[in-house]
Amino acid sequence: MTRAADRLAALLAGHFAGNLPVRLRAWDGSEAGPPDAPVVVLRSRRALRRLVWQPGELGLAQAYIAGDLDIDGDLADGLSRVWRSLRAGGPAAAAPPGPRRLTGMAVTALRLGALGPRPPAPGAPRARLRGTLHSSARDRAAISHHYDLSNDWYALLLDESMAYSCGYWARPDDPSYGLADAQRDKLDLICRKLGLGPGARLLDIGCGWGSLSLYAAREFGARVTAVTLSREQHAHVTAVIEAEGLGDLVEAELRHYRQIRGGGYDAVCAIEMGEHVGDAQYPAFAARLHALLRPQGRALIQQMSRGSAAPGGGAFIESYIAPDMHMRPLGETIGLLEAGGLEVRSVEALREHYARTIAAWYRTLETRWEEFVALAGEPTARVWRLYLAGSGLAFTERRMGVDQILAVRPTPEGEAAMPPTPDGWSVGGARR
Repeated sequence: MTRAADRLAALLAGHFAGNLPVRLRAWDGSEAGPPDAPVVVLRSRRALRRLVWQPGELGLAQAYIAGDLDIDGDLADGLSRVWRSLRAGGPAAAAPPGPRRLTGMAVTALRLGALGPRPPAPGAPRARLRGTLHSSARDRAAISHHYDLSNDWYALLLDESMAYSCGYWARPDDPSYGLADAQRDKLDLICRKLGLGPGARLLDIGCGWGSLSLYAAREFGARVTAVTLSREQHAHVTAVIEAEGLGDLVEAELRHYRQIRGGGYDAVCAIEMGEHVGDAQYPAFAARLHALLRPQGRALIQQMSRGSAAPGGGAFIESYIAPDMHMRPLGETIGLLEAGGLEVRSVEALREHYARTIAAWYRTLETRWEEFVALAGEPTARVWRLYLAGSGLAFTERRMGVDQILAVRPTPEGEAAMPPTPDGWSVGGARR
């Protein structure tokens, strides 16, 4: 009798370049594939049934979230091997399964006794948004799905500043230098690029848990308007403002960026918020940044980039992590900002910095796994394990990038009032 692992290996053999990139271990104890590779464990027939009902990336992710499928070994290594093998196999290997592949899956599942009704949902919250794409109400629901998981969750995952964006690893080879240092150096760099000083008016769009807003007020004496759509984030920032007596410098607003009032800001920043704006809405967003700034005011956009194949990050990310997100190549974003009236003066690539940042978050997740499970349940913890492992690989392998884009609103006469050299841009701020 043919063993389950051998049948599965035969089914998959045609979809990878060369040998299977991983070893398979099926529910009957059988194994197939290279002996030195990470082991994909199918704990029950239900793992295969999930793939029959939901072929492709999302079905695999749901099987992992539910615990029907697991990795015995390094998760990131397993994902990397699969991705490289699919890429080597050409477009056909990475394409969604066609009728022939689906038929083969169904026949294999039948022979292995894995056919049956659709398995239950894996237990982690899945985004199910309604309404017009990027309407204020739908954007609020999309932001809430990811950022309102709980402040306790993010406090456990992040450093004490609660910065949930790419750090700036100024001394990556220094063993005493860690995540908190990299986040502090990122916040400091942004404030200096923006030329902040005592009394400068900063608008922080998509402020998160307030790491930049609070740092700009504490260290540079800036007067900050911090804007978020997340109720959990707004509650956190408001509490810190009150606890630290920063009410005269920082104001936190719970509103959509399209509802921001006033203007004349000396500086505007959007730190990994532009990915949530939407493709069709980005030209208006760029024009809004221009309108909110005073002439010679500066904007800093820290934003992720991605090719056109999966601008939202793929089926798993769009379903379980960040619905309605849209990324594009860096050059297209620069073009949109300049079409909105801004003059781009500097672009700094931080791709490797993000790989290090995510690796630090991943280590925290693994080290404190039981605490994360206690907070949100094992399916949600497994969502985040898969999310962080996959995201780290995307930056390491150059499938995603992230950049700091510094821009200015020139006067009608073309005056930007920018320092003449990049050194001047990054040290132009004045601490109070």
